[in-house]
Amino acid sequence: MYKIKKLFKNVRVIILLIFLALAIVSIHPGFGVDGVAIRSVSYNSSASDAGIIGPKPTSTPMSRERIISFNNVPIVELKDYYDHIETLQPNRSFTLKTNKGLYKLTTNPKPDYFNESGIEDIGLSVYEAPSTNIRKGLDLQGGTRVLLQPEKILTTSDMEIVLDNMKERLNVYGLTDVVVRESKDLSGNQYISVEIAGANEDEVKELLAKQGKFEASVGNNTVFRGGNDVTYVCRTADCSGIDPQVGCSQIQDGWICRFRFSVTLTPEAAQRQADLTMDLEVITENDDQYLSEKLNLFLDDQKVDELNIGAELKGQATTTVSISGSGGGGTRDEAIFDSLKNMKRLQTILITGSLPVKLEIVKTDSVSPILGEEFIKNAILVGLVAILGVAFVVFLRYRKIFIALPMVVIMLSEVTLLLGLAALIGWNLDLAAIAGIIIAVGTGVDHQIVITDETITGKKEKLTSWREQLKKAFFIIMAAYFTTVVAMLPLWFAGAGLLKGFAITTIFGITFGVFITRPAYAAIIEVLLKD
Repeated sequence: MYKIKKLFKNVRVIILLIFLALAIVSIHPGFGVDGVAIRSVSYNSSASDAGIIGPKPTSTPMSRERIISFNNVPIVELKDYYDHIETLQPNRSFTLKTNKGLYKLTTNPKPDYFNESGIEDIGLSVYEAPSTNIRKGLDLQGGTRVLLQPEKILTTSDMEIVLDNMKERLNVYGLTDVVVRESKDLSGNQYISVEIAGANEDEVKELLAKQGKFEASVGNNTVFRGGNDVTYVCRTADCSGIDPQVGCSQIQDGWICRFRFSVTLTPEAAQRQADLTMDLEVITENDDQYLSEKLNLFLDDQKVDELNIGAELKGQATTTVSISGSGGGGTRDEAIFDSLKNMKRLQTILITGSLPVKLEIVKTDSVSPILGEEFIKNAILVGLVAILGVAFVVFLRYRKIFIALPMVVIMLSEVTLLLGLAALIGWNLDLAAIAGIIIAVGTGVDHQIVITDETITGKKEKLTSWREQLKKAFFIIMAAYFTTVVAMLPLWFAGAGLLKGFAITTIFGITFGVFITRPAYAAIIEVLLKD
């Protein structure tokens, strides 16, 4: 009992306990968290119209809004939520209760807005409610990672524009759980790494691989471009969706559907249209009058559609223009879904504008959420087995439980400190980061064995020799620490930065060990072995 009291009065042990308390606060473990967390909210959807706001990318997992009931029926897990969503019909009202409020939603009156399964996309992307503030990387929660390379070297300002534009494009599209960052490899090549949780690989490629340069022209003259020339893009059901005048039609290989939505131009773009149509001739087709030139739509220099210009628009500086396109599929429902998806992508590009440079997809990784769950279970299992194995070997080596037990406590402390740091800085924990944690903890065990051996050796001699032995042990530890840090720094950039998590957790792990946990362990061993 005396030794335990002495331990809790030791400055080095107190420092360790303070950092552990701060780490636990940062992790914010929760127990019995029900409901499903909102990952993102699509613009102009039933959910956004009801006032539900998507989480900010910087928000902590535990602060995210959770859906806890659907029409007063409790939502405990994802299956409960989707079971209710599958029952929705067009133009029906229902209520969602969250931990932050009560919302009344109304499904879209148009069946065309329902997906190919007949289920409406009310604009919510949800996932199992988190129980801690630890962010899971794609390896653990599923999603898509895309590594892109600019076609030319970008300046710092141009790279910032690209990153901001890509974030906005993804957010407008309805993907908010996104990490977009610049990366470099050891050769100095520039890359952009994009990680999106719960996203489909194909739609991510469509959004990121294209520069998104949209132009509308009359003849060889540009009328307006996406971005700066467009002040508003309609995304609501009253002015966007499947074109009611054309609809869907069956073709030889399946079905094709046309979409249409309206955009508002700047006065300057509207005047350019007036100037370019002033001298055009009026022609008559099927009792309808059009101008002799059409409005041609180009996306990334590829012509995607052409629209007739009504004769009444000749020389008129109109700011409202209709944009159309199409989508296809094997069935009518598939064609509707594809058409609305194409419309959504085009609307996104018109809102955000084009990227200042073309990007090439270098590598894509797509991880299933089911695999992520297995990774977590296996990581926890392997970690427990490793800790028990180390404790058993240490006990066989020293034959003293009060040496093996502090080692296990220190190992768990180092893991807690690293997880607390990851939660604090918002770092995503992936397999590379877990490997770094294992390296850091393994290095810690080596150092603790050095401290223990030197302490036992010094104990057999005079007290001054004991102190000298501890100094010798920490000299070895510091030398190993600086060697490891130097070895990890190149890995910070290796693999276009994809090994950054491994380098970060290893460096911070051994730093915590050298300056916090190892001194505390030395104090514990000193007290326990003394006398």
